[in-house]
Amino acid sequence: MASNDTSPIHGQGSLSDRELQIVELVASGLTNQEISEKLEISKRTVDNHISNILTKTATGNRVELFRWALQSGKVCIDEINCCVLPTPDGVESQEA
Repeated sequence: MASNDTSPIHGQGSLSDRELQIVELVASGLTNQEISEKLEISKRTVDNHISNILTKTATGNRVELFRWALQSGKVCIDEINCCVLPTPDGVESQEA
């Protein structure tokens, strides 16, 4: 039986930079139309990106996508689940 790894955590590596950018904008609450205006691309292109992202992350809607993004560390909201950023002296620190 062939393995079809569609779990959200494993799917995260397959998102393109543009898809990750769109995930961040979705997480910030923007609509597809607002995302298209911000990125200066058509709404249809955003719709396609969202569809591909939902498939790759095995999420069924924007709420599940937002949860996936938080759990996988792709977004940081109000100091929750923020990435640890390196400092110039090599010591890691939490930043909002």
